[in-house]
Amino acid sequence: MKVAIIMGSTSDLEVMKPAIETLESFGLEYEKKVISAHRTPDLMCEYAKSARSRGIGAIIAGAGGAAHVAGVVAGMTTVPVIGVPIQTKTLGGLDSLLAIVQMPAGIPVATMAINGSKNAALLAVEMFALTDETLAAKLEEFRRKQTQKVLEAEI
Repeated sequence: MKVAIIMGSTSDLEVMKPAIETLESFGLEYEKKVISAHRTPDLMCEYAKSARSRGIGAIIAGAGGAAHVAGVVAGMTTVPVIGVPIQTKTLGGLDSLLAIVQMPAGIPVATMAINGSKNAALLAVEMFALTDETLAAKLEEFRRKQTQKVLEAEI
C-alpha cells in the first residue's frame, strides 16, 4: 500500500513538502500529483475511483481557497482522505479549513491544521502501522525521540 499526495495546484507543493519528507523518513511509498477539482474534474474522478485498485491506502489532499480537492475525492472513494487546508492571502486559510472540515455526514475527511501536511503524513503512518509491525516500531522510535528532545531542551 502507498499514500497518494494530491494538491490543487503546483503552488501548493511547498506546503505539502513536509508530508513528502515525513513519508520518506518512514520509508513509506507514495505518489504525488496535481489534480484540480475545478480545472480537471474528469481526471480527479478517474484518480479517486481507481485509488484502491492502484494500491492507495490513504490520500493526503491539500488545497487552498475553495479547497474542494479533499471533499470531492472523499465522495468518490472509500480510501481514507486526509485534508490539508492551505493558507491563503485573502482569508489566511480559514476559507480552506472551513471548506475541508465541513463535510456532510457519511463522507468523512480527516482535517489537519492549516498547512499541517506533516501531521497528515504522520496520521497516514499511524494508519498503516496498525498492520505493519516494522512501521509501528519506527513510529514508536519517532515518538520516543520527540519526547527525549523536549526533555533535553534548555531555556
